Amino acid sequence: MTAASAAPTSDDVRAVALALPETTEKIAWSMPTFRVAGKMFATLPEEETSIAVRCPKEERDELVLAEPEKFWIADHEASFAWVRVRLAALDDLDELRAILTDSWLQAAPPRLLELHPELRVAVE
Repeated sequence: MTAASAAPTSDDVRAVALALPETTEKIAWSMPTFRVAGKMFATLPEEETSIAVRCPKEERDELVLAEPEKFWIADHEASFAWVRVRLAALDDLDELRAILTDSWLQAAPPRLLELHPELRVAVE
């Protein structure tokens, strides 16, 4: 996918998320959720036009202020370390991959982080 191509879709979210080590998909709250070692790191809420991902609150607030067309905080997630991402606002598949990988890194257990150091490098 190039910058000139269409924005990532829910199918892209599913493919990228499930390509991450030991990721599973589970329906919860009537929506697809993606988990590593049982810990959720991404969801496809609403009409699957956005994703919710883990994000430290300090970084989340900075993201929302810097790019409000791309990131926002859902009211019911305000007290949690999650941020919403509009798929249509993403630059390309690489940006989606970086966002999902970063969220996966926050949820993955230490044994997986040790087994996959290349993923940490991919988001730096």
